[in-house]
Amino acid sequence: MALKALLFDVDGTLADTEPQGHLPAYNAAFSEAGLDWQWDTELYRVLLLMPGGRERIRHYLEKYDPALGEHREAVKRDANAWVEDIHKLKSRYFEQLVEEGKVPLRTGVRRLMTEARKQGLRLAIVTNASRRSLDPFLLHTLGKELVEQVDFVVSGEQVEHKKPSPDLYLMALLKLGIDKTECVAIEDSEMGLLAARRAGIATLITVNEDTSEHDFTGAALVVDQLGDPEHPLHILSGHVDHPGWITPSVLSDMLETFLTQDEEE
Repeated sequence: MALKALLFDVDGTLADTEPQGHLPAYNAAFSEAGLDWQWDTELYRVLLLMPGGRERIRHYLEKYDPALGEHREAVKRDANAWVEDIHKLKSRYFEQLVEEGKVPLRTGVRRLMTEARKQGLRLAIVTNASRRSLDPFLLHTLGKELVEQVDFVVSGEQVEHKKPSPDLYLMALLKLGIDKTECVAIEDSEMGLLAARRAGIATLITVNEDTSEHDFTGAALVVDQLGDPEHPLHILSGHVDHPGWITPSVLSDMLETFLTQDEEE
């Protein structure tokens, strides 16, 4: 079947939002709240195994038993409400960082999305992120011109189970009105790969510093970036003929190879 759509994850895929945006935003929120918490990169990579921001805060609260100080009674009274308040504070700092231009798109993202639309492919964003943190990113980092090319966004609040559940991708297929064999998911993490593959979708992985050690078994292709003429990519797993960067044609060939192998297995 012909390639009809590209489904993009956001955090870590479109931009290095975790180290450049979310992590400093969490620490700024903790500081403003008077919490003596400071998440470092090593700890944050563990917390990234949780499917969302609220889940990360809750997991840290329950598993690491951090000092709460004056917040102890509020947590005892209603932990979910307290987590929500901290997450809102974090989202405010994330929005500020995005507005300041400190969370740019990764190499090749703008080029690939633009080329895909010119060739008649549909674009969707499929993410665990909440709209509160997603909307500023779309406005300030992706930008109005590219946002207008995206057919729709499926975000974490729209499904009962986030990635690694396939629910977000299944909703995307339904909205697009296409078969799982007519699209490619572009992800950066093992969690995202599991979600896409459980929905039966061929997946390109573009790794980053937070996900380079993940298990990407089942991915159609693993690269270090989408690449462009000035910054050619390196293939980490899989094979496809390419000019040094990912193009719609490369993804179409990748999908065809993936589906052929799937049938043989």
